[in-house]
Amino acid sequence: MFFHRTVDASTYFKNTKCLADLFDSVIQDFGAENVVQVVMDNHLNYVGVRNHIMQSYSSIFCTPCASHCLNSILQDFSEIDWVNRCILQAQSISKFIYNNAWVLNLMKRFTGGQELVRTSITKSASDFLTLQSMLKQRSRLKHMFNSPEYSADPSLANRPQSISCIAILEDNDFWRTVEECVAVSEPILKVMREIAGGKPAVGFIYESMTRAKESIRTYYIMDEHKCKTFLDILDRRWHSQLHSALHAAAAFLNPSIQYNPEVKFLGLIKEEFLKVLEKLLPTPELRHDITSQIFTFKKSQGMFGCNLAREARNTVSPGLWWEQYGDSAPGLQRVAVRILSQVCSASTFERDWSTFQQIHSEKRNKLDRETLADLIYINYNLKLASQMKPNPIDTDPILVEDIDMTSDWVEETETPSPNQWLDRFGVLEGNDLNPRQYQDIFNLAQHI
Repeated sequence: MFFHRTVDASTYFKNTKCLADLFDSVIQDFGAENVVQVVMDNHLNYVGVRNHIMQSYSSIFCTPCASHCLNSILQDFSEIDWVNRCILQAQSISKFIYNNAWVLNLMKRFTGGQELVRTSITKSASDFLTLQSMLKQRSRLKHMFNSPEYSADPSLANRPQSISCIAILEDNDFWRTVEECVAVSEPILKVMREIAGGKPAVGFIYESMTRAKESIRTYYIMDEHKCKTFLDILDRRWHSQLHSALHAAAAFLNPSIQYNPEVKFLGLIKEEFLKVLEKLLPTPELRHDITSQIFTFKKSQGMFGCNLAREARNTVSPGLWWEQYGDSAPGLQRVAVRILSQVCSASTFERDWSTFQQIHSEKRNKLDRETLADLIYINYNLKLASQMKPNPIDTDPILVEDIDMTSDWVEETETPSPNQWLDRFGVLEGNDLNPRQYQDIFNLAQHI
């Protein structure tokens, strides 16, 4: 995986014809025969581009960005009245804490230095991850607001916002709702984790969404109305946006799915798998002997049935498995490797867009276009290379390290006091900021 090039499309990003020409040029850079899919979001200005690609290139798939679709599902969840009410109550607590430096420092003492707010790759994911965080810190938050240290400052403890926070934290109905929100969102967040980080996860998205629906159905086994509410959202987004024939074909070729007797949907996706084969193998010559090769794969014959292949079905990536053990079906092997090497999300690359902003800063805005393009090319690929390295086991791939200080979990919607923005950075005795805090606020490091 690598970054190819940057394009300034600011003057025509809503022009379908110009965007189609741009995509044409990129496809021609690689050769249409070497492109399997184009991943794009669901904005209206891309609908025409998607149609253009499908009509112009018979062997290329246009698939939606799975992270965008999953975020839309979580956003639909958050717009349900009782879920939205829970999020707003939780946000009132986090805003009070993060907009008062003394309270924020006290909270970190009680949480062992852990942040309360979680920032993710999408806004709606951030909402539910922060609810998870608050649920985890429930007892510590209640302990902090009831502690002698907090009560020692009556001017703070007796504020209406403080009294409201304490009332919410003591409300068992609120915490039951938080638990419910966390439980119903976790299956979707789990899918987001599985496809994050630029991994070739196209072989898993179909099964992952099936498991997510089953998890929600199991959780609401005693509440048919709520179960239907959430599953209707999933089904609507799945059928209208997320589902792709390429996802179905990848699931069919995934050995951990194909040979799993508990999987029940293989019969449902077989027709889509065959349509994908026809698209990627458009001539009779390319499809020669493909029927017998499919039979060999499904029946686990030849190299597919050797002990090493059986043992590796659930332990190595599907694409690598086909490279190593697919020689008994060479034509199908080439197709399988191409399909199973695909990603299904573009969010990994969008997160690195700050690279452009860092390079094309006010300090460097006189760089010529060629030099700028070279710098962006190098920086993007260095970042992508670092992302390919194994992360620590406890690292959450959908979390962003830095908190978004402009999010609804931190920024006050009401008019703040003139000096309130300084509170977030903390102060020393005498209300003086130390040099590092000045540096953080004004980014003086660039000018020293």
